[in-house]
Amino acid sequence: MLNSKADWKSKVPQVTAFFWIIKVLSTTVGETAADYLNQSLGLGLQGATLVMGVLFVVALFFQLTAKRYVPWRYWLTVALISIVGTLITDNLSDRLHVPLALSTTVFSIILVIVFVIWYLNERTLSIHSIFTPRRELFYWLAILFTFSLGTAGGDFMGEALKLGYPIALSIFAAAILVIALLYRGKVLGPVLSFWLVYILTRPLGASLGDLMTQHEGGFGWGKGIVNLVFFVVIIGLVVYLGVSKVDQEKVDHESHA
Repeated sequence: MLNSKADWKSKVPQVTAFFWIIKVLSTTVGETAADYLNQSLGLGLQGATLVMGVLFVVALFFQLTAKRYVPWRYWLTVALISIVGTLITDNLSDRLHVPLALSTTVFSIILVIVFVIWYLNERTLSIHSIFTPRRELFYWLAILFTFSLGTAGGDFMGEALKLGYPIALSIFAAAILVIALLYRGKVLGPVLSFWLVYILTRPLGASLGDLMTQHEGGFGWGKGIVNLVFFVVIIGLVVYLGVSKVDQEKVDHESHA
């Protein structure tokens, strides 16, 4: 029986250096894997979206019904939602011809609405408080739209504005650095800083993925090889987290809610 809120463990990992490393790797894979399924394997946007959508729903079901945070289950869900988020934006851009500026704006508005509804219902956006089903649903809904927004924003900067992938990558990296400095200087709080960086790491990873795999404006490396290398690294890190449990520290939720 739970004696206090300090005993309630969050369903998501603690924010460590490993968290951000795997997050960036997962966002990059989300970009390159979506392209690989769509183009290299010939599934097309509809086929890739259907296959990955089903896999994501299954992974999310097991994540939501779990009693505690398990690294492989959590990060599998993140990797799949990253791919699905990318495919949502790609469908809008490539199949429905929605301008990237419009999709970036719409996803930004939707994400703000999700955060507002989440806060009005739970009075917190802290990831340290994800220990109820409703909060976890808000959490994954927000993450889905951060990935779709990040894909649209990354493509908008790199392609629509014709800045190129290296410059877009540098801009997003610089923005993350500024937020980190503002956080360390106590100008920004931990919750706002976390979500801003979480949003920006998506276009950062998308720009990195495009830089490595695109032939025009990028290095033109094979998507299959890039995906394989990144997946191997992610699996290795997740296995390490499962053994070491360095991201499963107990948190007093009273101080974060």
